[in-house]
Amino acid sequence: MKLSVVVPAHNEEGSVAETVGGVISALAGAGIEYEVIVVDDGSVDATAAAVETIARTDGNVHCIPSHYPRGFGYAVRSGLDVFTGEAVAIVMADGSDDPADLVRYHALLEQGYDCAFGSRFMRGSTVVDYPWVKLVINRMVNFGIRVLFRTGFNDTTNAFKAYRREVIETVSPLLSNHFNLTVEIPLKASVRGHSFGVIPISWRNRSSGRSKLSLREMGSRYLFIVLYVFLEAHLSCGDYRRNGAGSAWRRANRVGEPEQGAQVERRRKRIAVR
Repeated sequence: MKLSVVVPAHNEEGSVAETVGGVISALAGAGIEYEVIVVDDGSVDATAAAVETIARTDGNVHCIPSHYPRGFGYAVRSGLDVFTGEAVAIVMADGSDDPADLVRYHALLEQGYDCAFGSRFMRGSTVVDYPWVKLVINRMVNFGIRVLFRTGFNDTTNAFKAYRREVIETVSPLLSNHFNLTVEIPLKASVRGHSFGVIPISWRNRSSGRSKLSLREMGSRYLFIVLYVFLEAHLSCGDYRRNGAGSAWRRANRVGEPEQGAQVERRRKRIAVR
């Protein structure tokens, strides 16, 4: 299974080369076919030049300008418009995500899951230097999402996730232009009947550059997307669920250790016929 990696980047010259290099090393070392698409979100520094230097020696690396207006969600959507793999992962350019976890995501998808989610807040995860104010807000928001959707997953807001191509097709068209895209994709995927596996992952705070996430600006946008998908789940009568998945989506989305591929495939078949 070829894994495409979309890396949205705005003024990340201090970290993007290390991020891309780490992704290449992890995936190539595991023998996974890959492509890396860095989406330059209107950078005014040397972000694009840093990626193009790598691209000259690795034909699987591409740097493209976002073909939408500026915004994190727009940049991710630009990458999702052009990726060529059977699956796609979203990786932050700031070096906060551990490329080794991409290999484990790929293994989950190979086992039959539609989505591979990571949690920074479960046994076995590692978190380094998370700003305490953001941490408190993060846990409150994720707790609210967990109560509303009853998925059992506790880190919905983290962008670092992987999806089969069919999931991206199912959740489209996407509405979010900014960081609220990080909750739109996984919530739509689960509500519309896709299975997911969850593993503990590693995260560390950026060592260079500046965070682009404004908590004050994003609050209402997150709320809009959460309520939008919540209303779809309860009022749409299943109109947007894939392949007649119906109300069985909750049973398909168990959180915990990966199951054997045959078990997942049997479950997917049971859901499809209901």
